[in-house]
Amino acid sequence: MTLSETRTPLPDAATLRRPATVRLAWLIVCLAILAVLCVASVAFGVRDVGLGDILAGLAGDTSGVSEAAVVARLPRTVLAILVGAALAMSGAAMQAVTRNPLADPGIFGITGGAALAVVIGIAFFGISDPYAYIAASIIGAAGAAVFVYTVGSLGRGGATPLKLALAGAASAAAFMSLVSAVLLPRVDLLETFRFWQIGGVGGATWDRILTILPVLAIGAVVTVACARGMNSLALGDDVATGLGEHVLRTRLIASAGAVILCGAATAIAGPIAFVGLIIPHLCRLLVGTDHRWLLPFSAVAGAGLLVAADVVGRVIARPDEIEVGILTALIGAPFFIWIVRRQKVREL
Repeated sequence: MTLSETRTPLPDAATLRRPATVRLAWLIVCLAILAVLCVASVAFGVRDVGLGDILAGLAGDTSGVSEAAVVARLPRTVLAILVGAALAMSGAAMQAVTRNPLADPGIFGITGGAALAVVIGIAFFGISDPYAYIAASIIGAAGAAVFVYTVGSLGRGGATPLKLALAGAASAAAFMSLVSAVLLPRVDLLETFRFWQIGGVGGATWDRILTILPVLAIGAVVTVACARGMNSLALGDDVATGLGEHVLRTRLIASAGAVILCGAATAIAGPIAFVGLIIPHLCRLLVGTDHRWLLPFSAVAGAGLLVAADVVGRVIARPDEIEVGILTALIGAPFFIWIVRRQKVREL
């Protein structure tokens, strides 16, 4: 039997315990929960609105205050869906590429690198075009990813999960400190990016969404296209190579998709942490480790988490708001500790 004939790995026990009907049922449940959260996102805020107002606002009626509130909340709901899905898929891809249960765009300093690149571009190069923002963010995310992986690979043992997590945490702190250092002498920029640094979806507009949508779509397509290769990587490099998988190429392409998703999401919503850590682990409990299912599940669940965080942030602090970046950090920090204690930073 040739290598090409053994290219597809045998399903593992976790896959066999989760038939397609069960996974499809969970997907329907997750989509239903996301739909309910979207309705709540449109209905609740400084001014609560009823179902009739929601339907009128969706029909384009802006004659009343409630209807206008519905129309104003639609872009931030859509943006929360897109950003949550992008960060969750990015985290799932990073965990697969590095075989590291602690992998997350925020923990690995990738969102911090994206934020630093955007701030430097605005402060020193005067960029103002939306696509320039996105390009700077993606370049910064890619540079941070390469830097963290290089530092985490130094010494004996190579890029172990613990070394990558430590290198990422130190780099994230350094990047965000540099962001503050660049902004502090520039009061005008500091006021503009004060809330962006925290991470939020409150400034959503349809123009911004349409600008970022093609980039997120490219990142999602690249990541999903590598799903089968990620399954092979989970078996180990030697086994994956024996099954006919080009390990380096798969890692590079999957990493590129994750960086595009993370960089674009950070450019439009700021650095939001822990979504890419929490969601993939929870989804594995429902659908197993097959990335052909895990990636779309992570997208739906990540969208739901960010929409829920946005709703909670608006409701508990009325008439003010708590940005979603704060809430995801409050949820994610205990989860991070639980993962460390449970996994003992072993490889996936």
